[in-house]
Amino acid sequence: MMLKIKCPSCGTDSQMSLLQSTYSMPFKCWKCKELFTLTVEEDEVRSCVKMSPEEYAKHRAEEDLKKFKRQF
Repeated sequence: MMLKIKCPSCGTDSQMSLLQSTYSMPFKCWKCKELFTLTVEEDEVRSCVKMSPEEYAKHRAEEDLKKFKRQF
């Protein structure tokens, strides 16, 4: 499914492909480089909340740890 997203900061349109109809994930605008937490429910954007670089780094570290644990 292709999801259309409008950046709340600069208004630029973006598209991304999703495998799940309900999801919460980080989103980075390709134009202004702002970070957001994107929440999608039933194939629709429900919220797009600004995220600090520290929050993004924490999220990435948690995801990397999950990947590492799956290897063993």
